[in-house]
Amino acid sequence: MRPFAVALAALALLAAAPAAGAANLDRLLAPASACPHQTDLGDSAATQRRAMLCMTDFARTHTSRGALRSVPSLARAAGRKSADILRCDEFSHEACGREFTYWMRRFGYLRGGCFGAGENIAWGTGSLGTVRSIFRAWLHSSGHRENILGPYADIGVGLRVGTLEGNRDAHVWTEEFGTHRC
Repeated sequence: MRPFAVALAALALLAAAPAAGAANLDRLLAPASACPHQTDLGDSAATQRRAMLCMTDFARTHTSRGALRSVPSLARAAGRKSADILRCDEFSHEACGREFTYWMRRFGYLRGGCFGAGENIAWGTGSLGTVRSIFRAWLHSSGHRENILGPYADIGVGLRVGTLEGNRDAHVWTEEFGTHRC
């Protein structure tokens, strides 16, 4: 059983070991005073999702990028992606055989051919499933960090808790990023 996993759009896995220059990246982690509720797994899913959005915007602001707009259709898409991962017991950007943009299209965010989209997924149990732990792992992964700090305007954050790969109480996180270019 894997207690923790993170994947990129390219489906590469990230080990939990910090990368070189970790202190530089850790400056992008919001303190609890700026983004409360980042370490309590007992908080409601809505509270934890707000904390993840706060962490994302903190990192963007501290690298001279603007905050992202929280878009309901992307939030629904992110929630459904996390649910698919649990339902199909498949930690993948293509969980249940669906391309990573499936739910973004289904909820009407992606329309036409002029858009940009990205996705971060992660899961963890215990302290490895907290907002802070997941966000720190994403920051230490170049692909995830590129999504967080990328050219996107919109975001949706999803969290579902369930059993994944035999691990109970797995916190499955999804961040959906998007922008309309037309």
